[in-house]
Amino acid sequence: MKAMILAAGRGSRLRPLTDHIAKPLVRLGGKCLIEYHLERLANAGFKTVIINLAYKGQQLRDQLGNGNHYGLDIQYSDEGDEVLETGGGIANALPLIGEDPFLVISADIFSDIPFDPHFVLAEQDAHLFVVENPAHHLNGDFTANELALSGDQRYTYAGIGYYRPNIFKQRERVFAMSVCLREAITQQRINATLHSGAWFDIGTATRLHEAQHAILERGF
Repeated sequence: MKAMILAAGRGSRLRPLTDHIAKPLVRLGGKCLIEYHLERLANAGFKTVIINLAYKGQQLRDQLGNGNHYGLDIQYSDEGDEVLETGGGIANALPLIGEDPFLVISADIFSDIPFDPHFVLAEQDAHLFVVENPAHHLNGDFTANELALSGDQRYTYAGIGYYRPNIFKQRERVFAMSVCLREAITQQRINATLHSGAWFDIGTATRLHEAQHAILERGF
């Protein structure tokens, strides 16, 4: 199974840090945020990782190279100056991804959610990891029922999930991943795992600081 890291975002809420560097290269606990994902993917047994690029994408190429340093084959899907959004970014990378299910990771999260190169989707088009709604997103993204979970509460998408490539095909060039997820929900072809471990959305300087503390305290 291949993995894709979504790394094309500008990271406006992390300014002024991201005025000068790509958001995935923001340092967290002594290394770049994206390096945590790469190291965990390699340790889990993944071999090929696709990274999409846009804002300051050359910095990512220069820093990560071909992936040999991490024991990976890193391939890049360069979107140039066009903002394709999450779904469009994945669709643009499908020639590199191929026809098999794949793992998607948002570059701007930090967690201990396990990565499994042998994960089986069965009949589903998508399997998401979700978390309890954080303070900055109290309304969440999906109901438990929409994700085939028990209960009536709402949960927040953790930025990690397994997907079939076909749900991203034959669409407009620019679209959000949520469009595909809503269709999968309507067709009852989606489920999820509720993660109760470490998880941080590194969207602002405050949340970056919180993640720094977690790394020091928990020894990630």
